[in-house]
Amino acid sequence: MCQQVGQQAAGVLNIDKPMGITSHDVVARVRRLAGTRRVGHTGTLDPLATGVLLLCVGQATRIASYLQAQTKLYRTTVRLGESTTSYDAEGDIVRKDVVPDLDMESIEEVLKAFLGEIVQLPPMYSAVKYKGRPLYQYARAGEEVERKTRMVTIADISIISWQTPDLTLDVTCSTGTYIRTLAHDLGEALACGGHVHSLRRLASGTWRVEDAVTLHALEDAGNNWDAFLHGLRTALSMLPDLVLPAEDAYRFSLGQGIHIPGIQPGNEVCVYTPDEQLIGIGRIDTERCVLSPYKTFIEPSILAPPPS
Repeated sequence: MCQQVGQQAAGVLNIDKPMGITSHDVVARVRRLAGTRRVGHTGTLDPLATGVLLLCVGQATRIASYLQAQTKLYRTTVRLGESTTSYDAEGDIVRKDVVPDLDMESIEEVLKAFLGEIVQLPPMYSAVKYKGRPLYQYARAGEEVERKTRMVTIADISIISWQTPDLTLDVTCSTGTYIRTLAHDLGEALACGGHVHSLRRLASGTWRVEDAVTLHALEDAGNNWDAFLHGLRTALSMLPDLVLPAEDAYRFSLGQGIHIPGIQPGNEVCVYTPDEQLIGIGRIDTERCVLSPYKTFIEPSILAPPPS
């Protein structure tokens, strides 16, 4: 259930993005449906890719960074023997090689080098900025510019199937990981080249594709689209909860720090009223035993004590 902030719905949509459109295309369609420009996604999927695309609506745009930081799970089919300009099937083939006779054990041995914290170079066909312009603009103009490497973490890679030339993998990784770069680098490590032939995001944190709504079903719902919204409490389930007494809850909503003797160590918490209204996110200073407001989602007037 979504949370109402004023008259505007606020929450998160878990959309199963279809193939052939950009993440921004999905945002634009939801903006028209919701009648607000206050909609944003929490991690781009290429037009070729499908699966979990989390969209924040209304006040939920303020928690996008929490959702974006979550671990991702992808299923990808890497086509070996072909290298492309974009590292996926949308690019032009620039090299073809014979795929060696590979068994599962030899592939698994090569995959070990891609586990843990690794360095990736973003592909030229990406939205990473260079001198204020996305790299894909340079790529389309036939230019190759200097790119900065980034550290990413790949927690797990599982082989789902292997039938030459297609290798299907499940990849659990940190935000910012380019599966296209992984496919390209794996192809180079196997000395035959490779690119992403298909890509589906199966999960982002606890949000799973089997629980997602299709864009078609969402638009068919019309004015009842917000029935698919998940509230802020659900969206912030990665943070622990803290319930404040009514007076402290009101002071917190005003932006005041709350002294709480013996407060448990931690970084951030979701702060609630005694009747479980979400007030906002607080940060804990364990040395001073103070809970300070970081983001608030409720008007203080709603919690204001009655006049004496």
